[in-house]
Amino acid sequence: MSSSLLPTRPLTVELVNIAIKESKQGKGYGKKLVQHAVYMARELGYKMIEVGTGNSSITQIGLYQKCGFQMIGIDKEYFTRYYKEPIHENGIQCKDMIRMKQDL
Repeated sequence: MSSSLLPTRPLTVELVNIAIKESKQGKGYGKKLVQHAVYMARELGYKMIEVGTGNSSITQIGLYQKCGFQMIGIDKEYFTRYYKEPIHENGIQCKDMIRMKQDL
């Protein structure tokens, strides 16, 4: 399990590089990791935490919403612009970045 908090603007941090080993997925570790990141961001004095995920990341989108994040925008064609090889998840090509935030 791993994640990082990346300061992006004054009082705002982005949750990046979230990873749960495939054999450990579906056991609540991702939710605990996200909740801990939100707690740490709040403790560090940030007022907003943001996260981005792919349009094909259906499970992750649901997880972030369960953890209090709201969708705030779509960065169209993000993954086709910045990644040479196509990414596919859940039978869907990952093209767009779904941006989400939570006020702390």
